[in-house]
Amino acid sequence: MAMIFEQESRTFSEYLLVPNLTTEKNTPDQVDLSAPVCKYKKGKEESKLKINIPMVSAVMQAVSDDGMAIALARCGGMSFVFQSQSIESQCEMIRKVKKYKAGIVESDSNVSPENTLEDILALREEKGHGTAAVTEDGTAEGKLLGLVTTRDYRVSRMSLDTKVKEFMTPIEKLVTAPEGTTLKEANDIIWDNKVNQLPIVNKDGRLVGLVFRKDYEFHKANPHELLDAEKKLVVGAGINTRDYEERVPALIAAGADALCLDSSDGFSVWQEKALRWIKSNYPDVIVGAGNVVDAEGFKFLVDCGADFIKIGIGGGSICITREQKGIGCGQASAVLAVAEARDKYFQETGIYIPLCSDGGIVHDYHMTLALAMGADFLMLGRYFARFDESPTRKLLVNGTYVKEYWGEGSNRARNWQRYDDGGKGGKMAFEEGVDSYVPYAGELKSNLETSLAKVKATMCSCGSSSIEELQQKARLVVVSSTSIVEGGAHDVIQKENDRTAR
Repeated sequence: MAMIFEQESRTFSEYLLVPNLTTEKNTPDQVDLSAPVCKYKKGKEESKLKINIPMVSAVMQAVSDDGMAIALARCGGMSFVFQSQSIESQCEMIRKVKKYKAGIVESDSNVSPENTLEDILALREEKGHGTAAVTEDGTAEGKLLGLVTTRDYRVSRMSLDTKVKEFMTPIEKLVTAPEGTTLKEANDIIWDNKVNQLPIVNKDGRLVGLVFRKDYEFHKANPHELLDAEKKLVVGAGINTRDYEERVPALIAAGADALCLDSSDGFSVWQEKALRWIKSNYPDVIVGAGNVVDAEGFKFLVDCGADFIKIGIGGGSICITREQKGIGCGQASAVLAVAEARDKYFQETGIYIPLCSDGGIVHDYHMTLALAMGADFLMLGRYFARFDESPTRKLLVNGTYVKEYWGEGSNRARNWQRYDDGGKGGKMAFEEGVDSYVPYAGELKSNLETSLAKVKATMCSCGSSSIEELQQKARLVVVSSTSIVEGGAHDVIQKENDRTAR
């Protein structure tokens, strides 16, 4: 006879946090949101990788490319660059993030003197910024001949076929710095010369990178940037259970700081084989595994060598695994079950295994609930897909701006290495994800700041100034359907304001 679990499968929306005493220590400015990513002996050592905010972006084509990885690391989180692409292209994304070097960036808008104003405008539309480097061969590493900024042309008074060489600012009129200039020295040059950008060139006059005034200002406003020992941005990478023997060495060489096995169901011998191979050949590499929803799955992956465990099956907004296969568990129940197993494992071994809650986050307050229930950090897809920095197109649909968003288990993703029928052809027998839109929300930074402000405020109401303290003190209550209604605006006629207009 089948085993039936006594507890119900519950979602985050079915719980509320009951406040604790708020003290003088519980103010948002004193809240520490850092979280461990790699297992460690708690109380005796620190985790060798910690993130400054408890958020990572999902291993998805529609979410985590190099652009998202840079933006999120600059805010203190980490991206896992999607693996459903060639090894070469994934490694190139990792290299772009590591080359960013917290301020000295490789130019991504490059033209030759023979390009036209029309090309400049197209680049501006594609890249979203107004500075283009003019190099001899039109590449990011070519010999620098000048720059084009929005101050160099007026569209209304110039022909679109005007050559770049006719309106660019030539190198003779630019302030430049030699290769080897530190970021601090570059910023001093920018401020002393009152310029907005500083090209870094090598001894042959070739472009090495650019330093922007706005990046200095961003850094000062974002002291939680997630950097490695070399002051480079931290980035993770997704991997699969098919080509890990080729993909993992390449990702490590490219500079990936952490890896994550990407699967809707991680309780499998395929993840065991991948984990054991990685830990046998690269014992110091941080690699997470999942997804699981119970104590058995947690213990299995930990015994296989996983450094962190990802929780959740079927809770993502574009995931239809539960509908298609009838497997999974409500995300709140899954986090509670796995966290209980993690705490028991820690008591027995002294080793703390970080947990990542993946899916089921609809409202910002769900983030705090997931952390209170035992997750150390959150993996988010829909949340990050809405922002400018995600790799998908922004479209106008029925008068509303949206961004495309599709699951890795959808036909569009063509992620055969994650969802296939097991045969030699690697066909996907059915979809486990949908192709959709999400409401466009603007830039990542401002939205993230609002979400984190809510998390900190809730933690303060629970008398907690760290995620660990929140987990120790959290008191949860199950809510009824009528109390959910009571929790929102009700029995009034709301005015048309910023809140309801959204």
